[in-house]
Amino acid sequence: MRRALILLPLILAGCGQPVRDDHFTNAQQPAEQAPSAPEVAPPVAVRVGELGPNFDACPSIGTARRIETGAGLALRAGPFDYAEQTGTIPSSARFFVCTRSLDQKWLGIVLHESGQPSPGCGVSEPVTQRRAYEGPCRSGWVASAGVRLVADVGASSKANRSEPEPEPAR
Repeated sequence: MRRALILLPLILAGCGQPVRDDHFTNAQQPAEQAPSAPEVAPPVAVRVGELGPNFDACPSIGTARRIETGAGLALRAGPFDYAEQTGTIPSSARFFVCTRSLDQKWLGIVLHESGQPSPGCGVSEPVTQRRAYEGPCRSGWVASAGVRLVADVGASSKANRSEPEPEPAR
């Protein structure tokens, strides 16, 4: 008897009318949106002073690598493949490397118009706090795979720049 009482609800549950998969009308059917590629990523400012006030605002110098003759390294407005390309960097140019993207695939750089690092860009000295670069030189993002680091200018700290410690009294 107990078995009959347990089976009865299961049997009755199977007696309903089947529901079609296309039971929605066209107006009620949920819209299927195909994933679309982002149009253009918003610009992302290059940050300087990432290592703190004891190091230069942009601690390294880089140059383009693995570039075909006559080609250049793409300079982008943000650390994304789909960010707007704002220019190209010739293979002979050197630039300040200021920051990296979280995934390490992009480097934020500052480039002087001469194609060589210049104190006029204002990033070869320490800054008091991390901030977006707003100096006179061009800035942007380049793929880290296309950059060879050629110098580390961040080794000079405030301690190295300060006056030498006085000698102990004799």
